[in-house]
Amino acid sequence: MRDLCFFTIFILGLLLPGVHGEDPYRFYTWKVTYGDIYPLGVKQQGILINGQFPGPQIDAVTNDNLIISVYNYLREPFLISWSGLQQRRNSWQDGMYGTNCPIPPGRNMTYALQVKDQIGSFFYFPSLAFHKAAGGFGGIRILSRPRIPVPFPAPSGDFTVLAGDWFKRDHAVLKGILDRGHNLPFPDGLLINGRGWNGYTFQVDQGKTYRFRISNVGLTTSINFRIQGHKMKLVEVEGSHTLQNTYSALDIHLGQSYSVLVTADQPPQDYYVVVSSRFTSPVLTTTAILHYSWSTKGLSGPPPGGPTIQVDWSLNQARSIRWNLTASGPRPNPQGSYHYGLITTSRTITLANSAPMINGKQRYAVNSVSFVPASTPLKLADYFKIPGVFNLGSIPSYPTWGNGYLQTSVMHADFRSYVEIVFQNWEDIVQSWHIDGYSFFVMGMDGGQWTPASRASYNLRDTVARCTVQVYPKAWTAIYMALDNVGMWNVRSENWARQYLGQQFYLRVFSPANSWRDELPIPKNALLCGRASGRHTRPL
Repeated sequence: MRDLCFFTIFILGLLLPGVHGEDPYRFYTWKVTYGDIYPLGVKQQGILINGQFPGPQIDAVTNDNLIISVYNYLREPFLISWSGLQQRRNSWQDGMYGTNCPIPPGRNMTYALQVKDQIGSFFYFPSLAFHKAAGGFGGIRILSRPRIPVPFPAPSGDFTVLAGDWFKRDHAVLKGILDRGHNLPFPDGLLINGRGWNGYTFQVDQGKTYRFRISNVGLTTSINFRIQGHKMKLVEVEGSHTLQNTYSALDIHLGQSYSVLVTADQPPQDYYVVVSSRFTSPVLTTTAILHYSWSTKGLSGPPPGGPTIQVDWSLNQARSIRWNLTASGPRPNPQGSYHYGLITTSRTITLANSAPMINGKQRYAVNSVSFVPASTPLKLADYFKIPGVFNLGSIPSYPTWGNGYLQTSVMHADFRSYVEIVFQNWEDIVQSWHIDGYSFFVMGMDGGQWTPASRASYNLRDTVARCTVQVYPKAWTAIYMALDNVGMWNVRSENWARQYLGQQFYLRVFSPANSWRDELPIPKNALLCGRASGRHTRPL
C-alpha cells in the first residue's frame, strides 16, 4: 500500500501546472508488446497493448485528466499519438516525433493528458516507424459532463468501430518498400475491430437505440459504412454535435471519426454490418454482424452494396454534414454562440500536395517540400534554442509549383490569429488532412482551383467543426481556424504512406509572452534525445 501511495504521488507530480485539481483522474498502465495476430487468416506479428488488438478503450468525461504510463517492450523505439485530442497549451504530450522523443526499448513514458473542454469520438495510434500497419491503435470516447445537455436520449449501448484497410505483410516489410522509394501495394483487405469477414458481432435488443462510434484507422483507403436494413442518424463528428440527418451509408475518410444512432427496429435476426473501400478498383469489402438478442435466424442474402467510385455522391454527403447550432458542446452554451463566419481572417495559407520523385525515389510533398525528420524533435530544439535543427519559413505558405525537395519544414504562425487554410489537390486520389491540437471549421469544398471568388460558396453559418477533412480529386477544401493553442503542431496527410514519405510539416504557433497561461512548461518526465540529451527539464 505504501508503494502504491508513493507511485500515485509521483505520477501526480508529473502533472503540469494549470491542470485543475477538482477534475477527476483516470490512470492507465499499458504494456506494448509484439504478439501473433490473424486478422485476415494469416499469422502476423502485431503490436498489442496489454495483449489486446486493437488496444484498450479509453473512456473519459470532459475535463478528465488521463495519466497513461506506456511501457515499451518492443525491440525498437515507440510513440503513441492521440488523434483529435486537442491538448490545450500542451503540445508536449502530442506523441508525434516532431514534439516527443520516442520511448526506447525497455523504457516507459507517462503521458499526462487532459481532455479539456472536449467531447466526442477519437482514437489513438502508434505514430513512429510505420508501426500503425501493425496495430497499436484503439478507441477514445469522451462523454459530456452529467449536467451538460446532450441533444439526444441516452442510447442503450455504445459501440466503438475501428475500421480500415489492412496488409498481410509485416509492417517492417511495408516500411522497407517505402524506404526504397516505392509506393505500397494494394491493401489485402479490410478489418472491423481487428477482424475480417463476419469476425465481429454487435449484439442489440429489438426496439432499442445504440450509438456506433466509427473511425477509419486504415493506412491508405477511404471507406463506406452501412448496416443492412437499418438507417443511421448522424449525431457527432470529431467532437461536434451535428444536425441529425439520416443516412443509409456513410463515407468515412482516413483518420475521420463519426457517431451515429441506430435503432434496432427490424425483425429479430442477424444483419450485415458492412465496410467497403471507396474510390478503389477492385472494391474491398468486409463485414461484421448485428445480432438481435434471442434471435435464431442467421444472415440472409448478400451484404448490401454501397457507392464505389462516385465522387459527387461523397461530395454532396460531405456538404450535408452541418453543425447543430442549438446543441451544447462541452460547455452549456450552444455551439452556435461562436459566430465563426463573422470573424475576419488575417492570413490565407494554401497547401498543395504533390508526389515528386526526389533523388530517384518516390516522395510526397506539401508546397513542393517533402518533410524529413530531424534527429532532435522540433519542440525540444525550439524550447532549448538549439540552432540548426529547423528554420522557420522552411516551407512556403502557398504553392511554388517547383520541383520537390527535402526539408525539415516548419511554418510560423501567430498566436490568436484567425487564418484561412486552403487545401488544393491536383492529383487523382482523395486526400485526407489532419491538424493536431486544433478543431477547425470546414468552410467549403468543390472541384477545380480555389480562387478568392470561391469564398462566395462558403458556409458562414453552420459548417461543422472537426480535426480531419478530405479533399476530393482535382478539387479544393477550405477551412477557418482560430490559432488559440500555442505549440508545435503536426499538419499531415492521413494517408500513412504519404505522411511517412514527407507529406507533412509542423505549424509553430508562437506567443512572445512566454507565459504558462499560453503554454504549459516542459514536463518534468520528458524524454530527451538527439542534441537535447543531457539537458534539464526545469522551466527556463
